[in-house]
Amino acid sequence: MLPLDVSPEEIHTPDEPWVGAFIAGLSGWTLDAFDFFLVVLSLTAIGREFGQDVKHMTLALTATLALRPVGAFFFGGISDRFGRRIPMIVNLCLFAVVELATGFTRSFVTFLAVRAVFGVVMGGQWGVGVSLAMEKVPTRYRGVLSGLLQQGYSIGFLLAAAAYFLIEPKYGWRPLFYLGSLPALAAAGFVALRVRESEVWRLTKHSSFAGLGRALASHWKLFVYFTVFMMAMHMSSHGTQDLYPTFLEKDWGIVGKQKAALTAISMVGAILGGLSIGWISDRVGRRWAMIGALVGAIASIPLWAFAHTLPLLVLGAVLMQFCVQGAWGVVPAHVAELSPDSVRGTLPGLGNQVGVLLSSVVVYLEAGFAKGRTYAGSMSMTAAMVFCLAIVLTLVGREKKAQVFGSREDVGAGASE
Repeated sequence: MLPLDVSPEEIHTPDEPWVGAFIAGLSGWTLDAFDFFLVVLSLTAIGREFGQDVKHMTLALTATLALRPVGAFFFGGISDRFGRRIPMIVNLCLFAVVELATGFTRSFVTFLAVRAVFGVVMGGQWGVGVSLAMEKVPTRYRGVLSGLLQQGYSIGFLLAAAAYFLIEPKYGWRPLFYLGSLPALAAAGFVALRVRESEVWRLTKHSSFAGLGRALASHWKLFVYFTVFMMAMHMSSHGTQDLYPTFLEKDWGIVGKQKAALTAISMVGAILGGLSIGWISDRVGRRWAMIGALVGAIASIPLWAFAHTLPLLVLGAVLMQFCVQGAWGVVPAHVAELSPDSVRGTLPGLGNQVGVLLSSVVVYLEAGFAKGRTYAGSMSMTAAMVFCLAIVLTLVGREKKAQVFGSREDVGAGASE
């Protein structure tokens, strides 16, 4: 709760330099996505060098995914105990080290180990970045800036695709990861020199890890809700992205650079959706904005999966990602507003990373549905189910739109009232 001599208005003074904090959060999430998609795009080339097939190479992606909750817990706990800036700087520096180590690996086992470490780094970035950015941005712009922050993932994909097509054919996959270390170090320096600590954290920080542990335990219901809510949201995202390139190849015969280009075009829709739906959430509320976007995603399924011409196929891909990632764009603001001040660094990030781990089943679900039918039929069935699940979980949750952080007692709050 607030000290007696501090008013809520002191936390959000008009001249608060929030831009730096927002840029830091956006940069961190963009870099994480950049690295992750570099591995996805280079997987076949890396496998050839290490003498591994694609099936074994996907273990690197699994290792990253499995360690993300560890990173969320570790870095989130540090951010709630010692502040948002320190763990963000450490995380970005570790990112640079992992990038270089990935480029220098000389065996498949070493590559797996390095990618597992990256899972810890990637898992720690989202929660810390979201808490720092959302605690500093102006309340009236929180939704639209949340949308832009979350679309760092899409921006990272576009940057990775551009780097891959410009560098890998001529120089191979290793320079891609050497390149990735430089902006991470620059971002770490920027945070150290230009970003001020969160005033909300300063006013609600814990004096010990024991106190932090008790606070986390007291909010276990909210953690459970975050986990299942984020699982549904990740299913919505991965269910419309992960097998989409396979759908283009199997059902449409689109391969190579054409397949990558169409996927990249859909990411433009994602970025526009994140900004648009985030802006709408500042006006109609977080839950209704997300529900509207998810309903739009359901309505887009016929065009997305069953288009009869290439222009309609492209339009369907753009509309689908506009709606899905538009709903996702509201998530950082929504979960930050629901989270108690003193555990905001840990609770949303940990729920997010456990949720994404649980959501990994959606790809196997789609693949199972695809047996004996087209990928279009499999993806449309899966998408419809997970969109409905996400709508229900959004409806049963609470909402605290435009919550002034640091203005309420840090008491337990369940997922619903």
